[in-house]
Amino acid sequence: MIDELAKSMPRPAPITIYRALDFLMANGLVHRIESRNAYLACAAHDHDATSAVAFLICERCGLVGEIPSASFAKDINAAARSSGFAPKLSVVEITGICTHCQKTA
Repeated sequence: MIDELAKSMPRPAPITIYRALDFLMANGLVHRIESRNAYLACAAHDHDATSAVAFLICERCGLVGEIPSASFAKDINAAARSSGFAPKLSVVEITGICTHCQKTA
């Protein structure tokens, strides 16, 4: 992001980028992929920033897909609550091989 912005304006400070990412995350426009330490533009805009999200991450090509996860997030959150934990956000990352890579293997 910093490199792209630097093409059209003076190089922004990293804190500026992180503030922008925080804003985009708070508004449900980007997601943080924890296992990749990366951010991804939201593919499905039919949920808010606190909705449960699941990502399908291809181990071969790096493709990341976003799928609704409300059904199993209920189970995850219920299990957390039964342990005395107050869940705030459920994010699930599933690694494997995407359809395209399966066909080309």
